[in-house]
Amino acid sequence: MKQSLLVIDAQQDLMEGSSEEREVSEKEKVVSNINTVIEKAIEEGISVVFIRDLDVSNGEGPGFQIHNNIRVPSTAVVFDKAATNSFHGTPLLKHLNENNVEHLVIMGCKTEHCIDTAVRTATVNHFDVTLVGDGHSTSDSDNLTAQQIILHHNETLHGHDNVDNFSIVRNTEEDLFNPTHDKYR
Repeated sequence: MKQSLLVIDAQQDLMEGSSEEREVSEKEKVVSNINTVIEKAIEEGISVVFIRDLDVSNGEGPGFQIHNNIRVPSTAVVFDKAATNSFHGTPLLKHLNENNVEHLVIMGCKTEHCIDTAVRTATVNHFDVTLVGDGHSTSDSDNLTAQQIILHHNETLHGHDNVDNFSIVRNTEEDLFNPTHDKYR
């Protein structure tokens, strides 16, 4: 089964915070977990795709770049997006289909926006998804803490289905590139 690791909006200003963004919760842990999963992907010959949001730092400068503590493989593909949805207006779906990808492992920021949207859109587009439960983050909202938002999404996205394809939530230390979806079909 062909797979890909999708790291969404793990950008410097989005994670660290700026005059326009609140920093994300547990950013050091999330960066470390992203690096661990990237290493696993490289070891297993799995492609790594980064998505960057053009709204971060107006799409330019150091704040727009992938977080400086994330080890981006030289073979990684990078797509920029102008919408919450990583698939909208980007070559992501075409890239995944051309490479016969069937399973996506998803990580990044922000949980309730771009991560949630990517997981749900991927299942509609015939991908099984593993969301890395300790590999995505967000900021506190006016009503909920970041941890409440993350836990809520881990609960609601675990087992989320769209007919034949669905998402499960697993953590960094698990064998993420050995999908377990068929156990539940």
